Amino acid sequence: MSDKIYNVLFLCTGNSARSILAEAILNHAGKGRFRAYSAGSHPGGKVNPWAIELLGRQGLEVADLRSKSWDEFAAPGAPYIDFVFTVCDNAAGEVCPIWPGKPMTAHWGIEDPAAVEGRDEDKRKAFSKAFGEMNRRISLFTSLPFAKLDAMAIKRELDQIGKLSEKGE
Repeated sequence: MSDKIYNVLFLCTGNSARSILAEAILNHAGKGRFRAYSAGSHPGGKVNPWAIELLGRQGLEVADLRSKSWDEFAAPGAPYIDFVFTVCDNAAGEVCPIWPGKPMTAHWGIEDPAAVEGRDEDKRKAFSKAFGEMNRRISLFTSLPFAKLDAMAIKRELDQIGKLSEKGE
């Protein structure tokens, strides 16, 4: 792989849970080869406290995480984005802004842990499940031999990663 640092944007509707988890995981797992961002089509304005708690328990950096609009990444002066992944079904169906440079896109839908109601234990379990699934997909993504694959092959791999279930099927 070259010395290129790939910029990756994870999108969700509220930008409070799944996309935030993905941003933190990739910024840690990417080991400087990837720079992750997250955003939402209709950001809620705050990061879900269960996401912050889980990321903290995992030893991942949370200080710079914030809920923000995807408009930030379509504006002049925004980072050039190489990959855009939707992580919720609502965002996948929305009309996205035009991203400069036409980044490669894929849908990596994951159930919304923030939608789980009930006991704190159930909420923690839902966030852990989403974290595990996202962590697995990001691990596969970061291990792709980008320098050896053409754009069509990379797109096929990204789509396959998005189809993985929690059990790896």
